[in-house]
Amino acid sequence: MKFERIISRRIKCLVSPRGAALASSLLWLGMIMVTGTGLLSFTTAGTARVSRDENAAIALNAADAGLQQEMANLWQPFKATQRFDSLDTQCAGATTGAPRLVMAGLVQGAATYDVRYSVGVVNYIIQGTYRRQVIVRSIGWVDQNRNGALDNGEESRAIESQIELALDRSKVFDYAYFVNNYGWMNGFGANDLIVNGDMRANGNFDFSGGTPTINGSVYAAKNNKLIPAAPGIVNINPTQWSNTTYTTKAPTMARMAYSASKMGVKGTDEYEKWRDIIYDQQGSMVRGQPSGAVIGDNNGIRTYSNQLLSPKPTEEVLMPDLSDIDYYKQLSQNYVDAKEKYQDNSNNPYYGQGAYIEMFNSLTNRYERVTTNGVYDGSLGVIGTSSKPVKIHGPVTITGDAVIKGVISGQGCIYTGRNVHIVGDITYSQSPNFVGSDIATVDKANEKKDLLGLAARGSVIMGNTKKFSNTELQYMTPPFTKARYDDNGNLIPAFNAKATDYTGKMRYQSILGDNYIDSVSESIHQINAVLYTNFLGGGRLGENSGGVTFNGSIISRDEAMVLQSLPLVMNYDNRLRWRADMGDSLININLPMSPTLTSLSWREI
Repeated sequence: MKFERIISRRIKCLVSPRGAALASSLLWLGMIMVTGTGLLSFTTAGTARVSRDENAAIALNAADAGLQQEMANLWQPFKATQRFDSLDTQCAGATTGAPRLVMAGLVQGAATYDVRYSVGVVNYIIQGTYRRQVIVRSIGWVDQNRNGALDNGEESRAIESQIELALDRSKVFDYAYFVNNYGWMNGFGANDLIVNGDMRANGNFDFSGGTPTINGSVYAAKNNKLIPAAPGIVNINPTQWSNTTYTTKAPTMARMAYSASKMGVKGTDEYEKWRDIIYDQQGSMVRGQPSGAVIGDNNGIRTYSNQLLSPKPTEEVLMPDLSDIDYYKQLSQNYVDAKEKYQDNSNNPYYGQGAYIEMFNSLTNRYERVTTNGVYDGSLGVIGTSSKPVKIHGPVTITGDAVIKGVISGQGCIYTGRNVHIVGDITYSQSPNFVGSDIATVDKANEKKDLLGLAARGSVIMGNTKKFSNTELQYMTPPFTKARYDDNGNLIPAFNAKATDYTGKMRYQSILGDNYIDSVSESIHQINAVLYTNFLGGGRLGENSGGVTFNGSIISRDEAMVLQSLPLVMNYDNRLRWRADMGDSLININLPMSPTLTSLSWREI
């Protein structure tokens, strides 16, 4: 992020397969479970006698090594692809008699014996579209005769772990601003940039040339996949408001400030209902988790006054991958609204309906559904007015570009096969209001208000592309955009807005052309939406005067917004926030999901 006369901003174990010996080892392990037989024996290695306890400990460590290796074999491809297709093929039908993904490992070799493990998936349960439960069983042993198989008399230990692999609501949507690459803000004073929400980068977060007001937490994370690698440091603490000042100044579309009399004393059950959706100037640890505004990076978690709360370093938060547009087409086509009742017990009028976009046709003088089974093939202008807003429901897929501005009614998310082009203000027909003294009352009212998600397989480009100059484009090209490595070590080149893609257009341009964009564009001063992009979020905003207000979130890998006027105000929409007491967010508009691995149980057999 940088402020100039034209304000430019860029927030920016050795493994060896053993064939039949592996399966026989796991079958033998199954027999142990049935008969309850254990192998308790002393062994010898050359002339040196090794105690039974020592060998048992060695065998247990070997079993755990196998377990960890198998979990990595399950997690790494799932994390990279964010799909279950490969795992379903490899693991479906696994049993103790027919384990899947069987592998063996040599943990340690000695002069006269080896330490080995055999591991495999013995149960694989498909729990709907987004969840799999897996049981992994591993046996470790001291292989006295070094034949690669578990023989009678050899010391062994067996363990089992149940894990869950899932595509869950992504944590990136807990932030008003999230960038995968380096985040920096240069030249913004306390009144020039005001963020009412939390911010995070999967790299460094640098403030220089001024200290903007961040009424929330700021996080950075160590990331060796970036080029250059990021140590994950927040360099200085920005400005923040007191709770009293925040209560006076914050708009109604921003989250409320903490009040003990209204929201409960920290640590109480009442406080837990509020903690994830409020602002609190004073950071602290509550029930073992950060609460209130904190600074988090590779050095741990601290308050704005630099009191260390936890030495535990922050970690990278995975971004969803939107590369498979067919997946999102299926999501749109298969969607059915399953919410029958709202929290106030009133009927949901959209219950049982599929995904759609409807727009008013002035020629027919009526609303018309422009999608077919939630999908529009091609590029589409999505333009609404205060009297004739665009109506959206559920997750909709537009296979080309979406060009959007105006008033939106409903709750839904637009996925695009290429870019989202924002060419004017985006506002809600019915906006939320987060001010109130009772959380249930506030939630009941806001649960029905409009909410829009915009998720681009390409980029989110803001403003009139025909007017883009080098001022905008320099922040959309290297070296301002950054290269990185994926989880498999493959180089992902830096985004280059000037490169031509498969459409014959440069990557920042719309398939519909600069002339069309110019004909529908207006100055952008307000965006009510959740913006997500696989690549870059940026463009030209705030022309003339009046600054820019975001009500929602922006999540991108690189960010390159150029502001023509100040201030920039960002208000996080806390209806998106994951809440501990609900186990979900208030409204689910089917935003992109991220892979997760959760350990459910561990036991020795």
